[in-house]
Amino acid sequence: MAARKSKAVDAVANLEQQLAQLKAQLAKARVAQAADLQKGIVALNKDATKASNQLKAAKTKLAAAAKKKTPAAAKQVAAAKAEVAKLKKAADAAKLVVANAKKEAASVKAANKLAAAHDKAVAKAEAVVAKRQKAAAKKVAVKEKLAAKKAAARAKLAAKKAAAKAKLAAKKAAAKKKAAEKKAAVRAKLAAKKASARAKAAAKKPAAKKAAPKAKTAKSATASKATAKKPAAKAKAAKKAVTKAPSASTPAKRGRKPKAVAPAASA
Repeated sequence: MAARKSKAVDAVANLEQQLAQLKAQLAKARVAQAADLQKGIVALNKDATKASNQLKAAKTKLAAAAKKKTPAAAKQVAAAKAEVAKLKKAADAAKLVVANAKKEAASVKAANKLAAAHDKAVAKAEAVVAKRQKAAAKKVAVKEKLAAKKAAARAKLAAKKAAAKAKLAAKKAAAKKKAAEKKAAVRAKLAAKKASARAKAAAKKPAAKKAAPKAKTAKSATASKATAKKPAAKAKAAKKAVTKAPSASTPAKRGRKPKAVAPAASA
């Protein structure tokens, strides 16, 4: 589309250039035509002056011949009259040619003057049009510049917004990553603590299992010793009781009854 428009503009510009060249050539041709006509008028004036001079000479000769009264003079007068008539026709024709040439020159001069006025008016109108076109082009350039400035401002604002958005997104991503790392660290710490507790518990179980039979054996031995000691203690206690008890022959103290002797515990 742009190439087609450029080509059309180039064609119009070429035609306008050719038209300007033709106008310049036309103006030169008009000037040359007027000059040629003027030269022709000068030459025709010379011819007319020559014919007029010849007519005057013929008239002078006729007047001189008319003064003579001889038969030969009569013949000379007739010849002079014929010459005068002939020269008069030539002079009149020359004058007519000069008048026609002058009329043509005047017509050409008037046409050239009108054409010059027309060209001047056209040039003035073209200057006005060119001035308007220049003003319009200036307005278009100002509008395009303003539009470009606005577009640049919009692009800058969009880039700024995009950068801020990207920065915020990066900040959020970093915060999420940090939170995730913190959670992972807490989980890892908790897992390590649990693993350590499990390891300690696992380490304590074999020791407890080993200690349990020893404690059971010690308890059984203690119980056996206690069982063995009980009859001996009972026998000792019975012996003491027998030793301390008064004999039957010993009189009892006043106011107190004698204690009955406990029977010995059966083994």
